[in-house]
Amino acid sequence: MTRIENVSRRDFLKGVAGASAFALSVTVLPKRLFAENRMAGALDPSEPMGKAALQPNVYLAIDTDGTTYVIAHRSEMGNGVRASLPRIVADELDADWARVKVVQATGDEKYGDQDTDGSHSVVSFFVPLREAGASARLMLVRAAAAKWNVPVEECSTELHTVVHKKSGKKAGYGELAEAASKLEVPKKEELKLKPRSEWRYIGKDAPLYDLKDVVTGKGMYGQDARIDGMLYASVMHPPVLGTTPKSIDNSATLAVPGVKQTEALDTFKPPVLFQALGGVAVIADNTWSAMQGKKKLKVEWEKNEHSEYNSGEYKKYLVETARKPGKVVREVGNVDTAFAKGGKVVEAEYYAPLLAHASMEPPAALATYKDGKVEVWAPTQSPVSARDAVAAAVGAKKEDVTVHVTLLGGAFGRKSFPDFAVEAAVLAKKTGKPVKVVWSREDDIKFDSYHSVSAMYMKATLGADGKPTAWLQRTVFPPIGSTFEAGMQYSAPDELGLGFSDLPYAIPNHRSENGPATAHVRIGWFRSVANIYHAYAIQSFTDELAHTAGKDPLEYTLALLGPDRIIPKDELQKGYTNYGGDYAKYPIDTARFKRVAQIAAEKAGWGKKKNGNGFGMGIAVHRSFLTYAASVVQVHLDDAGKVHVDRVDQALDAGTVVNPEMVRNQFEGAATMGTGIAFYGEITATNGAVDQSNFDDYQMARMNTAPRETHVHIVENDAPPGGIGEPGLPAVAPALCNAIFAATGKRIRELPLSKAGLA
Repeated sequence: MTRIENVSRRDFLKGVAGASAFALSVTVLPKRLFAENRMAGALDPSEPMGKAALQPNVYLAIDTDGTTYVIAHRSEMGNGVRASLPRIVADELDADWARVKVVQATGDEKYGDQDTDGSHSVVSFFVPLREAGASARLMLVRAAAAKWNVPVEECSTELHTVVHKKSGKKAGYGELAEAASKLEVPKKEELKLKPRSEWRYIGKDAPLYDLKDVVTGKGMYGQDARIDGMLYASVMHPPVLGTTPKSIDNSATLAVPGVKQTEALDTFKPPVLFQALGGVAVIADNTWSAMQGKKKLKVEWEKNEHSEYNSGEYKKYLVETARKPGKVVREVGNVDTAFAKGGKVVEAEYYAPLLAHASMEPPAALATYKDGKVEVWAPTQSPVSARDAVAAAVGAKKEDVTVHVTLLGGAFGRKSFPDFAVEAAVLAKKTGKPVKVVWSREDDIKFDSYHSVSAMYMKATLGADGKPTAWLQRTVFPPIGSTFEAGMQYSAPDELGLGFSDLPYAIPNHRSENGPATAHVRIGWFRSVANIYHAYAIQSFTDELAHTAGKDPLEYTLALLGPDRIIPKDELQKGYTNYGGDYAKYPIDTARFKRVAQIAAEKAGWGKKKNGNGFGMGIAVHRSFLTYAASVVQVHLDDAGKVHVDRVDQALDAGTVVNPEMVRNQFEGAATMGTGIAFYGEITATNGAVDQSNFDDYQMARMNTAPRETHVHIVENDAPPGGIGEPGLPAVAPALCNAIFAATGKRIRELPLSKAGLA
């Protein structure tokens, strides 16, 4: 293994202060979890975990001193996954958490799906990880029973110990590990999982596993990775997606002290996939020189079909497309017949712009290349995709590429794209030395994989009771699929199923349509993806209908949900993917929608203070990633007409919750992020090039604009676990906009609020 070190940020600051200065698809489950015999070759034998006596499966090892190693095969980015997933294993093992060491997995299919996206880490691995712990526990019990010559059934476990209560004998896991390693790994049907009443860690609060290292500056993020003798690179990317250099003048660049050379990087061949964007890399012996050298670089770029892209004209195109009939993706009843019968017609159009991720840590990666073998250290959400993309770019075998996952300083879907890691690997091969690629904030915002822009058209006819007799909705946005299939204009069922084709309302006639849209920038995953604009339009329109009908928005929403029911799958869009969840286990349940709406409203004090005169309260409810969530937002306007968010109440039903503390963290963060998006989020382009570049023109919610209070209310439910990282976001923006209407009578149909002078 190549030696890599992390320079503590605290130590770095001490040093500079003294110098008077001021830094897609893999199998979900591992194929060999339940091998007939002891897992062979699952772990690197040069590492302590690989030398442990008992290695019953890919996730777990126990040494003779009792040290227990548990693999974290997902990426830690503040989501708590390096605590939550290993604690599932530890619970079933009856392990002492103080004796557990978490080991970060490299990218390898043997661990199953390693993509930390889609809010499905616990959803996909709750049962397999319990089984991994239970298999080791059973092996230890069998080893103890054989040692004491007693029936296995008479033995049980306590904390890190096997006990035989009749005789009073006890044995620690460490002293049993060697004997247990000689036994066959139990078959799945032999396992007996612990009842909920005996859970030791599941459902209990736990901090980040790396919390102390993070807050003391010792945690290693991608930006911290360092190897002696490495070079640094800053890449000038094509300003317009897919363009290539016409001419390059690097003479001024090479004159910058510290700059060693420049290297051209090939522009990707469509589709984009996980390839690097291309451009010209400036390579230096320090980051500052590389970035200064890039400023001196003179490149003239060719033009292509994206060079005519201007966001203002594109917006008009999307809105006009949404006004026209689109591809029908779901229909219940007969909307046209119902509209023809007349009634009160309400129409509305909504628009949400492109968004950049702008995670706290811009992309960075370190790579080495030697004799056809590559090692990469990167803050990646998808190490297997990164490995495969690197292998393809440098012409290596996949098995000769190792991707080490560092901590991620935020990601939100951006770091599912490994282009920055590919750049580092390609440059390491070109230079023959370790190369660290560092993206600046400007690089990060101008060359992102953007959250899609969307225009939505809504129409409903209200009956005498104020409820819709017919409902029509259209969505138009360049799909994520355009990044993976050149020219793709219509969205696939999985993307349309993100809060659009799964409308839960009990409306006798409703239809969902999708219009075409051409992508001119790289479109990628973003926290809660299409749920953002779908929830914004549908929940805002729901509020509009409530006020048109003269009804309380909460009561109106509950009425639209209708009687408690499970929506039949055959009523949904053909090919509905349900976030990858088995519909029999995770059906759309309107009772759960109602429950979170009622709890959020109750906790917020819904209806206790009159709306108007600059004060307003708004509500929105949404299901995403198999979790039901409702947001109630309270706002007031100051004398200058600016909106201030006084309080957000978030209620959620995520079924079985593994780590309540992380749930609260994620939903609190979502309230702030959702507020920032609603207030300021907008990426625009002129002649194909993105206009924004840093936080001066792409603002975040700051202390004076973030919610003053956020309260998170978790519904207790024994249902299978749902997602956590993303479901807190979609309902925030519509609840905020509905609150503004309640306070001012002004309806917000276009984001961000800053365009209306409200932020």
